[in-house]
Amino acid sequence: MTVATASARLRAEYRAWLAFAACLIAVFLQMIDVTIVNTALPALTADLGASRSAQLLVISGYSLAFAITLLPAARIGAMVGRRAMFLGAVAAFTAASLWCGTAGGATELVLARIVQGAAGAGMAAQTIAILTAGFPRERHPLVFALYGGIAGFAGMLGPIAGGVLLTVDPLGLGWRSVFLINLPVGVFAFVLAWRYLRMGRSGQTQRLDLGGVVLSAGGLFALIYALSEIQQYGWRPHLVALLGAGLTTTAVFLIHQRRRADPLVRLDLFADRRFRIGSVLVGAFFGLFTAFVFAASITLQDVLGYSPLVTGLVMTLFALGAGTGAVASLILVRRWGVRALAAGMACYGGCLAAGAIYLYLTSGHPNALLVAGPVFLSGVGVGVFGIQLQPIMLSGLAPDLMAEASGVLPTVEQIGNAVGLTVLTTIFFSAHTLGGSITMTAAVAAVALLLAAITLRLPEPATAEH
Repeated sequence: MTVATASARLRAEYRAWLAFAACLIAVFLQMIDVTIVNTALPALTADLGASRSAQLLVISGYSLAFAITLLPAARIGAMVGRRAMFLGAVAAFTAASLWCGTAGGATELVLARIVQGAAGAGMAAQTIAILTAGFPRERHPLVFALYGGIAGFAGMLGPIAGGVLLTVDPLGLGWRSVFLINLPVGVFAFVLAWRYLRMGRSGQTQRLDLGGVVLSAGGLFALIYALSEIQQYGWRPHLVALLGAGLTTTAVFLIHQRRRADPLVRLDLFADRRFRIGSVLVGAFFGLFTAFVFAASITLQDVLGYSPLVTGLVMTLFALGAGTGAVASLILVRRWGVRALAAGMACYGGCLAAGAIYLYLTSGHPNALLVAGPVFLSGVGVGVFGIQLQPIMLSGLAPDLMAEASGVLPTVEQIGNAVGLTVLTTIFFSAHTLGGSITMTAAVAAVALLLAAITLRLPEPATAEH
């Protein structure tokens, strides 16, 4: 009897890890497609004759569709079953990638990217619910470390992978290869999930709040679109008005949610102090990280004059540090709790502050060997902080609330991304100078050190409490 029970547990764990692999592949695809298209933009613009507005929509259409679809996709997944929703979203994402890769014009490509973004949200909105249901709580730190590491690595790998594909030009596909490469990967993810993902409908009766869908979609669209346009064109009156309309609509949405018996967003999520403070940290961290990538790209290429290859090597060194920090965080957080997260963010902020000072002292002529260590160390700090934040903030939630967080957390991340990039590019508009880059780097460092202080207010993981 004991042998049979142990064998059944091993089979269940085997299935859980393979289902998790399908989720990781989906996360990789949805994250890499945020940035990989940036490298291919000049080539597809020349081939399709895309206007300036069409170029922007190829990028922003994906992000906008992703953001406004997350909350309803999470609820639909709870209604029809996470497995069915995940499989449908993977299939739709793969088909949309094929559509992108075979588009005959700029308008068609924009439409395909919007569908691709919505399908990506359909995958993302199920992931946390699938992960938390498939593994016991004691495995969550490891599972989220892998999940966060893959997501972060994919985002940084996008521009590098795009450059490699355009250089190698497989089968003479040109820019289309950055989309068509998703086909075999998407099919593999679908087969894995079809075979090993076993997660049906929740036991509770669920309904889709259509009024909430309209309000959330309208509010998020106005907010994120206005922020992306402000980033490009500055604080023009009509964009400020659109931003105000987005904030107002979002406020109305939250009031509407308080009055609903079946809300899209369970506001009692924020009654949990870990989740409440963690949400602030998640949004701020994603905004900070997006701003950092933007600042690093400008500084390395436009100010210091590094080639794309050298820039890629520098970011790879940072990514290796982040991977090291992700692995170390499993031990550090177990021993020191949230203090380890605060130390990681303080390390990151300290390295950036030192970098800003060094750029100033050397007048923009740094020694590459001297900066390699701090670049790697700053990545370690990001890995320690970013990987374990989500499992800590979710550690005290009841299982039903854990599933509800599946759509809320990615939405917070998307808002953080949009706010971080817009604030940085609008406040430090002269960033393409050495002085602007020093100011940007110092500002990101200051915000990182502030986040380190706020992190100390985060309660310890529930599993660590006595």
